[in-house]
Amino acid sequence: MEIKVNEVIGYTGEVLTERQKKTGILIHALQKIQEEYNYLPEDVLKKLSEKLAVPLSDIYSTASFYKQFYFTPRGKNIIKVCMGTACHVRGSAKVLRSLEEEFDMKEGETTPDLSMTLETVGCIGCCGLAPVATINENIVGEMDENKVNDIIEIIKTGKDSE
Repeated sequence: MEIKVNEVIGYTGEVLTERQKKTGILIHALQKIQEEYNYLPEDVLKKLSEKLAVPLSDIYSTASFYKQFYFTPRGKNIIKVCMGTACHVRGSAKVLRSLEEEFDMKEGETTPDLSMTLETVGCIGCCGLAPVATINENIVGEMDENKVNDIIEIIKTGKDSE
C-alpha cells in the first residue's frame, strides 16, 4: 500500500510538521486498508504503524473511535435491516428473525464462510418503503417473505445482488 502523504494532505501540509502530516492521513490510510481487506487486519495495522512512525495504540485508538472501521473479517454481502420506527411497526423484526434463523446467526455476526454479515441500523431514511433492508449498497423496500427468500438465495448462490 503506497501512501503519498503530501498528495493526501494537499496545501495544508505546508504548515504541518512531518508528525502532524502522518497522523493527519491516518483516517485516509485506514479507509484504504478497509477498502482492500474489508476490515483492518492486525498485521497490516502494525505495518502502517511502522511506516507512519505512529504508535499502534494511537492507530487502534483512532480506528476504534469510528463505527465505520471493523477489526474482524466481514462478509462479502453486508445485510442491514432497518430497525427504525416505521420499519419496526411494519415488521422489520420478523425480517431480521427470518435471516437469523436461516443462517443460524445473530445480528452483528458474520457467517463462517464470510458470505454475509448481518447488521441492524437505526434508520435508513426510506420510511415510506418500510420495512427496509440493504444488501451492500442496494436498498430493498417493502420487505416481505418473497424478498427475504430472494436475499437468502443471493447469499447462498453467491449471485450478484445488483
